[in-house]
Amino acid sequence: MEIALLQTDIAWGDKKVNLEQVEQLMNQHPGAQLYVLPEMFATGFMVGEGVVVEPADGDVHRWMVQTATQKGCAVAGSVAVEVDGRRHNRFYFVMPDGVTWHYDKRHLFTYAGEDRLYTKGEDRVVVRYGGMRILLQVCYDLRFPVFSRNRGDYDVAIYVANWPTARLFAWQTLLRARAIENQCFVLGVNRVGNDPANAYSGGTVALDPQGQTLAECRANEVDVARATLSLEALEQLRRSFPVMRDGDVFIL
Repeated sequence: MEIALLQTDIAWGDKKVNLEQVEQLMNQHPGAQLYVLPEMFATGFMVGEGVVVEPADGDVHRWMVQTATQKGCAVAGSVAVEVDGRRHNRFYFVMPDGVTWHYDKRHLFTYAGEDRLYTKGEDRVVVRYGGMRILLQVCYDLRFPVFSRNRGDYDVAIYVANWPTARLFAWQTLLRARAIENQCFVLGVNRVGNDPANAYSGGTVALDPQGQTLAECRANEVDVARATLSLEALEQLRRSFPVMRDGDVFIL
């Protein structure tokens, strides 16, 4: 599967500017089967005053559906939504036919007050696309390996994030840990630039199941990383080095 990871500089609260930036990057890098965008790519990580949210069928989701169907690709990234009076940090995965899957972020970032404005999700979501099974995760989820433990049910884990430069080493280390311990591809998509609370330097990367870098974005720049994920290579590794068979079973 051909994938493209878009590392963007998110304009604070400005959906129009942010969607235009994403469209430009996608047009400059055509032909991917899957485009992955950062957490809250249309607004920035909004957890304070003036938070910008939209309904489940709002402008950003409609844009994702239109883009996916027009380009014949999947588009993935998280959006702040409000449904039945509750806000969610919702990771949308939109198929080329417009069918949408979503995962609501389970581990809310209490350090920044995300838990005061948003309701956590409960369901673990795995999407089937391009012959692969894909686990959807958002930012702070990366720190909690039990929830994302591979139960033989996924091949790729995607982490979309607004992960600050101050904690970049943790981001880089934990992404590799998730790839190695779960024998899966890991796609980590972060942003660059600044918001009212933090600075961001990127660290967007595609990792193979042994934690080796397949592709990565340049630090502190708007950039796109392209890679090919091979299910055949993954299955061969799992057969030749079947460590998952010896793992512990956790039931949530």
